[in-house]
Amino acid sequence: MTEPMTSLATDITFDIRELPKVSLHDHLDGGLRPATIIELAQAVGHDLPSTDPVALGQWFRDSADSGSLVRYLETFDHTIAVMQTHEALVRVAKEFVEDLADDGVVYGEVRWAPEQHLAKGLSLDEAVEAVQEGLDAGVEAVAAGGRTIQVGQLITAMRHADRGQEIAELAVRHRDRGAVGFDIAGAEDGFPPARFADAFTYLAQHQFPATVHAGEAAGVDSIVDALVNGRAQRLGHGVRIAEDITVDFDDNGTDSPVGMATLGQVAAWVRDRGIALEICPSSNLQTGAIESFGKDIASHPIDLLYQLGFNVTINTDNRLMGGVTLTDEFELLVETFDYDLDDLLEFTLNAVEASFLPLDSRTALAELIAQGYDGAGGA
Repeated sequence: MTEPMTSLATDITFDIRELPKVSLHDHLDGGLRPATIIELAQAVGHDLPSTDPVALGQWFRDSADSGSLVRYLETFDHTIAVMQTHEALVRVAKEFVEDLADDGVVYGEVRWAPEQHLAKGLSLDEAVEAVQEGLDAGVEAVAAGGRTIQVGQLITAMRHADRGQEIAELAVRHRDRGAVGFDIAGAEDGFPPARFADAFTYLAQHQFPATVHAGEAAGVDSIVDALVNGRAQRLGHGVRIAEDITVDFDDNGTDSPVGMATLGQVAAWVRDRGIALEICPSSNLQTGAIESFGKDIASHPIDLLYQLGFNVTINTDNRLMGGVTLTDEFELLVETFDYDLDDLLEFTLNAVEASFLPLDSRTALAELIAQGYDGAGGA
């Protein structure tokens, strides 16, 4: 159970779970409930490591917490296997929205790859329509409970496949029926955005926004490719942009040496143009994305990026595999870096501004969030 927290910086007690949140980087096939996986697996005859919900949830967390992105991605074999029918996609999407709302999320972009859900005969369009049906049902269920949430689909193409153009056209085809953006995901190293250059050009021609997984399993060159060939408006993870920053410490004769940061050309470009980083702290630890900086959350470069003025947003990536909620991620950062309500509000408003909502909707969402923080005693 989440306990109210007190920030040392403000001496204000607040309940992070009750704060309104924005989720920009959260995979549909990484957010299933263990009990739902078990029921759906029994229906289709898929074998699981365990048929006990608690044990199965722990198996996912242990498998993901390996320091290897490759092994992390292998856990999706089980979730994707049970998401191959209309009924299963509707159920998973509905529960996904309900779980977001329970965590205080008021706007969420749900990313998933329709091409991975065709094994039982669904077409790409039918898969997207099934997920949208579930998302709509989740929004309605949340509203019936007296709360509000907005959601949109981020239609994703898999990097190792060659369906980028087809998936880009799918996303644009559903732009007025729930799709808000495009993404590429999967094994980053060896599968650059340049493989999808024509698809990204098509999206730009149709004024359809894109976020690109980059700077997680590969470094700064991958980020450059995402910006140039992917025309990325956001960077999925993007945490390894910190590799283009040099920090020199001046001893200055005290116990508190002063660090002077020098930004490389790519880092300066990303920061100065406000290109949002969809940072997922716990996931970055699990996959080894920040191993060049250290092995614990205190070594995560998120605070460096935030203090230097990068457009940092906080996300969960895969709530099942990580065993985390957005509340958990915020609590982790508060405990590690002593962030206060103003910091959490800034992260959240960054996410509002980086979202793929129209301007009027972003303005209204920012006002809703500011009101929620006012009620918590923040800014």
